[in-house]
Amino acid sequence: MIEVVSDTRCIACDICVRACPANVFDAVPEAAPVIARQQDCQTCFLCEIYCPVDALYVHPNAERPTGITEQHVTERGLFGSYARGLGWRRGKAAGADEDPTFQLRAFL
Repeated sequence: MIEVVSDTRCIACDICVRACPANVFDAVPEAAPVIARQQDCQTCFLCEIYCPVDALYVHPNAERPTGITEQHVTERGLFGSYARGLGWRRGKAAGADEDPTFQLRAFL
């Protein structure tokens, strides 16, 4: 469930507003979007993944708002943690295109 939109990190690009399939956010001119319909969040992480500045935190297991603060998320390095975990910011791991594992099956 979406928990935090950082006012300090957000660049007001509204990519998260457009990416969200559940229409959770309301855009605010020249400001961070507002989490207007938190209970509608599907925890799909699209907003967090597409945020270019890691200004969002989606709690992976919350079924209702947890009350986590921006300070708490910052201190624990949770902004953009899902995207980092996927390797979204870095691209493929080194050697991923050269993995010869599939060739071993020819010998079986």
